[in-house]
Amino acid sequence: MASEMDKAPEALQQLVADTDTGGRQPRGLVRHLLFAVALAWALFQYWYASPLPFALGFGILNDTEARAVHLAFAMFLAFLAWPAFKRSPRQRVPLLDWLFAAAGAFAAAYVMLFYAELANRPGNPTTGDIVVACTGLVLLLEATRRAVGWPMAVLALVFIGYSMAGPWLPEVISHKGASLNRMLTHMWLTTEGVYGIALGVSASTIFVFVLFGALLDRSGGGNYMMQVSFAALGHLRGGPAKVAVASSALNGMISGSSVANVVSTGIFTIPLMKKAGYGGLKAGAIETMSSVDGQIMPPVMGAAAFLMVEYVGIPYSDIVKHAFLPAILSYLGLFYIVHLEALRMGMEPIAQRRHRPWRDRIVRNLFGAFGTVIVVGALYYAIGAMKALLGAAAPWAVGATVLALYLFAVKQAASCPDLPTSIEGASEGGHLRDTWPTVRAGLHFIMPIGILVWCLMVEQMSPSLSAFWAVTSLAVLMLTQHPLTALFRGRSTAGTWGESGQAVVEGFHNGARNMIGIGIATATAGIVVGGITLTGLGLRMTEFVEFISQGNVIVMLLFVAFTCLVIGLGVPTTANYILVATLMAPVVVELGAQSGLVIPLIAVHMFVFYYGIMADITPPVGLATFAASAISGESSLATGIQGAVYASRTLILPFIWIFNPQLLLINIDDGFEALRLIAASALAMLLFAAVTMRWFRVRSRWWETLALLAAVVLLFRPDLFMDRITPEYRTAPAASVYDVAREQPAGGRLVMRIEGMTLEGEDRSKTVAVVLGGKPGDDGRKRLADAGLQLVPLGDALQVGAVRFGSRAAKSGFEQGWDVQDIQVRTDRPSPHWFYLPALALVVLVWWTQGRRRRGATLPPAAGVGVAG
Repeated sequence: MASEMDKAPEALQQLVADTDTGGRQPRGLVRHLLFAVALAWALFQYWYASPLPFALGFGILNDTEARAVHLAFAMFLAFLAWPAFKRSPRQRVPLLDWLFAAAGAFAAAYVMLFYAELANRPGNPTTGDIVVACTGLVLLLEATRRAVGWPMAVLALVFIGYSMAGPWLPEVISHKGASLNRMLTHMWLTTEGVYGIALGVSASTIFVFVLFGALLDRSGGGNYMMQVSFAALGHLRGGPAKVAVASSALNGMISGSSVANVVSTGIFTIPLMKKAGYGGLKAGAIETMSSVDGQIMPPVMGAAAFLMVEYVGIPYSDIVKHAFLPAILSYLGLFYIVHLEALRMGMEPIAQRRHRPWRDRIVRNLFGAFGTVIVVGALYYAIGAMKALLGAAAPWAVGATVLALYLFAVKQAASCPDLPTSIEGASEGGHLRDTWPTVRAGLHFIMPIGILVWCLMVEQMSPSLSAFWAVTSLAVLMLTQHPLTALFRGRSTAGTWGESGQAVVEGFHNGARNMIGIGIATATAGIVVGGITLTGLGLRMTEFVEFISQGNVIVMLLFVAFTCLVIGLGVPTTANYILVATLMAPVVVELGAQSGLVIPLIAVHMFVFYYGIMADITPPVGLATFAASAISGESSLATGIQGAVYASRTLILPFIWIFNPQLLLINIDDGFEALRLIAASALAMLLFAAVTMRWFRVRSRWWETLALLAAVVLLFRPDLFMDRITPEYRTAPAASVYDVAREQPAGGRLVMRIEGMTLEGEDRSKTVAVVLGGKPGDDGRKRLADAGLQLVPLGDALQVGAVRFGSRAAKSGFEQGWDVQDIQVRTDRPSPHWFYLPALALVVLVWWTQGRRRRGATLPPAAGVGVAG
């Protein structure tokens, strides 16, 4: 039950350790102590995520206390696991690091140990409070330098300096400044800085999801996903590259590290891609891009999904819904790119399937697909019936059903040969394994993932509680899968229980080690957030970007995208999102509103998130690129440049959904419209990949490339042309706001134009929108109140009376005291999707012309035909 990482060469394992888990490997008693502390942290987080503290009335912690314990563990382990410098000892822990670890853990736990005393003297710290806060801040920066890297530590130092040096800075970024005491209190003794939302999400949610990913990898689930991908795709042209894309997408769903994703799959796929003919440069770039894109794949999204719940203020299920289509499109585009590369280079499959009649293959695939749909549907309705009929006994009946399914799945796996532990062994008699028998050999690995998705999407449990049940089911699976397999095969179970128990313990330990850097990074991101709230930098950043862009939305978005790329250099995905969401997302919302552009808040946060994670690819600090180039043996700079070229299909998506939010499944009226949108978007992504490769059926001529590009625009942005014919919105009087709010669909948006005076004394007008609560027919005032907005009539005018702090209305840019000019109501214009028809006509034209050219190139010369001399 070794993880995929254990199969990597020692140098690569060290690279991942230096990046994700700490490069120090002490010996003897210290090694066991480090293991025990990490295990204790994992068990604490598992307990905290469970319903047991409330059921037993024991060990209940409030948010601040839990964050303090979380950071204390992270600080202690960071100094023990990460050496101070490259030349520092790896096999022992120096005395100074022991002192740093103890002092850091105490400073982090201080707000919990003296919680009552601090609560009784808010804003009036003692000398001891200041000393502890100063010590904690310095040690946190040192832990960040070790575990996360110099860029994050320097960025935090810049914001600390900015907080205190305000009066001496240039006027455009100056502020009144903060004293040392005020800065330290704000950063360390309140929940505005280090102990803010980011660390809270890390403590409550991110840890258990990282733990789930570590256990799934240790159980063999990662290898299972790779084997299924190879069985399904290994026989195609460029099969290894397609396996890399598919397996990275599956692993990325639950993996929090693009570097670990590159190593665990790349050690197999990159050599095979080189063997197939891609060459080391393209093989490394494909694996890098596949692995980094795993960070945008729901349900985890590099842990950013859980942070978006807090920052955007919408349910987790909505985050997953909005993120799903762009992630699928990005992988679809990369899949097509590797296919076109294979066609351009004339590759042949490197592996073959057993020959079967095409009717047999179709029947097998249809039986597998429809059988899966039928089983899932039957299970969904069966559980619904149990809940409706059995009442309080329903959980026991559901548990018994899940147990029976698990036993059935393990029995199926026991009847199949064991899955190989590498792609090289994924064939039988020189032929690839069949897809569905390979799926059947590991069906039980799907169950914990199914439980996670069920709890999140159907039962609507909190992410942390959903992950708790998924982790619990996965631990049970790891304890029992090998003993049950031996039992079903009629073999002795002696020794299997001990090995299984050890695997669970190691999985918990690995989850904690993977979390050290994330815990430190989220705490340090709190310093940046605290600096912004302490100084009011957000308003100045808006003014600065407005000055740079001169009111041009495209220039503004390009500048924000570039800034996100720079901020993301060398910063982990989770901390990266916190920084760009805090610093740049409000800028896009505000400037878009002032330009009359209604941008949904989730679209803005997805925009900055996508551009932030691209820093994992782009030179000079792309950590995933370094890992891939170490395997391929090629230049990391060249690999990063090639990966950036492949990333172009991902980088256009955020610009598209800013102007066409339907790509995030927003403003979709019915299922048929959703199907049209998905089909058109998928075709557009394939065509854009063909444009970037200048290859469709054969090499494209310049006019064919332009025709395909025009089709891409028509398919991705049909509203761009419909807006020229008829506007999307009509103007309604402000007094009709409650009638309009009452008629909006569930989850609908109310759009209005408001005007007022900014804090700087400037008169401004902007277009804002808020997602309403309730359902159609509910009182309009109540639906607005649910969204955090209260309007006050003043004669014939209407004014924004109150905006609840942290509400959807506040995050959407509503300003208290501003006047409502009018309401924007969607018109009954024809669907913009009619512009799909000319796009399809262009595609057919290019397909036909390239088909003629392709046939002409393959026809043999006519016999007996000569040319007169």
